[in-house]
Amino acid sequence: MLTVRELLRDLDVRVLAGEPGLELPVRWVHITELLDPTPWLSGGELLLTTGMQLDTVEHQREFVTRLADHQLAGLGVGTGFMHSEIPATVLEVAAERDFPVFEVPYELPFIAVTEAAFTQLVNEQYAVLRRALAAHERLERIVLSERGLDALVGTLSTLIGGAVFVFDGRGEPLVQRMFRRELDADDLAALEAEVRERAGRRDGRAFVPSLAEEGNRGLALPVAADGVPRHGNDDSRAPEAWLIALKDSGPLSDFDRLTLHQAVTIVALELLRGRVADDTERRLAGDVLAAVVSGELSGPELARRLEPFGLSSRVAAIVIERPNDGRGPAAPVEAALAAALREESTPGLVASSGSLTCALVAGLPEEELFGVTERVGARLASDLGSAPALGLGRAVDGAVARRSFHEARCALEALALGFHGNGNGAGPHVAGPRIATYRDLGSFQLLLSLQDDEALRLFCDSILGPIEASEGHYGGELMRSLEAFIEENGQWERAARRLYCHRHTLRYRIRRVEELTGRNLQSARDRIEFWLALRGRELVS
Repeated sequence: MLTVRELLRDLDVRVLAGEPGLELPVRWVHITELLDPTPWLSGGELLLTTGMQLDTVEHQREFVTRLADHQLAGLGVGTGFMHSEIPATVLEVAAERDFPVFEVPYELPFIAVTEAAFTQLVNEQYAVLRRALAAHERLERIVLSERGLDALVGTLSTLIGGAVFVFDGRGEPLVQRMFRRELDADDLAALEAEVRERAGRRDGRAFVPSLAEEGNRGLALPVAADGVPRHGNDDSRAPEAWLIALKDSGPLSDFDRLTLHQAVTIVALELLRGRVADDTERRLAGDVLAAVVSGELSGPELARRLEPFGLSSRVAAIVIERPNDGRGPAAPVEAALAAALREESTPGLVASSGSLTCALVAGLPEEELFGVTERVGARLASDLGSAPALGLGRAVDGAVARRSFHEARCALEALALGFHGNGNGAGPHVAGPRIATYRDLGSFQLLLSLQDDEALRLFCDSILGPIEASEGHYGGELMRSLEAFIEENGQWERAARRLYCHRHTLRYRIRRVEELTGRNLQSARDRIEFWLALRGRELVS
């Protein structure tokens, strides 16, 4: 930072007043002969003049007072033109205000002063740019080495010497790193509230946090999803995140500001990299789950595909019916479920299949598995704002993970259909009626866990065979209608909407099913047997 003292050190000038102010920073050098140049100055300038308008004591006093009040760095008066020496009134007022005033002799042109200042300012800015470029490259290497947002924010905190925070677009904290001074809980809460308030107003402009207004020691910058920095009042798009820095001491320097503005793009790239990695993992998880559900993947190959997700030899399935009857978006539920499992330090594969979101988790002992499911359910209710129903399957060998999925799904559907087997539910292990386990299937779990596929196939054929055999292609429509009718718990309107057909068409199909099978779908017993046969067919298809 160039000061008045450093600028004048190598110039043939005399400082005649305001020596205590020689440490003031010089932002620029300006030449004027106006009595009031302040409308064209922003503060921090060193002003040069020959004093052509300073022809009275009143003008001289007003001129120096005006410059000092406008926070200028100093005044150089050229002698040998209007004045042979600097007027006494100018020096008197400058001394009162500790405002530096120096004499520029006739032999020394103003351009010599401006060249000296510009040379030093340019060298100073070049040094700042070189430091900022080195900092930018350092941050880039962190992103390229995939060390994560924590490492990126930690390095940024060290570079600027202060606390650095990243908040998401809703104002929720993602990462925070302190330098040497810890922020107390009240200050952190106030900062979070300020960001959330701006997020609520969709105000995407940069701002100085209230904590940092005194001393100008902080800055909050919006991080756009596309990584393009915002300028001026461009708040047409809500930011994806916020980058906030608070210096431990002193104001933000030019280097700090430049580094933070460059870091906005780096943070955006890291968030994008994280999103791409999450999307890739979600797609892989979805592919694995789809192969598990369909039966395409099993045995040693399935066990091998589960290993990258941290799953070993035994796994268990947790199944969730998404809000809005399973038609709600999958991503928020998947994210909430993954976060809940991370909080439990439980490895898992999270993906969606149809209206269900599923997690295959490590096959813990039964007591632990029930406890994890209970806590995951509570966390999901908190994060999603509503209590979704959860189904839990027993821990099985990874090679036959499909059985745990179907067991969890059946337990969940049993809860929705209103029957609970032996009535014990989850016993004392899982609180509340929104969590169903294989225990809720009672005696029916014997059928669903049959290891003899041929026996299960015979059971399914005895119930569904007449439908599949007698109607040809139309039998498929009857099967879909039967499944929708049962899953909607006998609600004609809802089942018809699900099938995109008229309720009278659905009634005809259900009557045809009853005629072919000799069963009555108004009977709870028959509906349960149909439901078990449909689920069993999935296991042996």
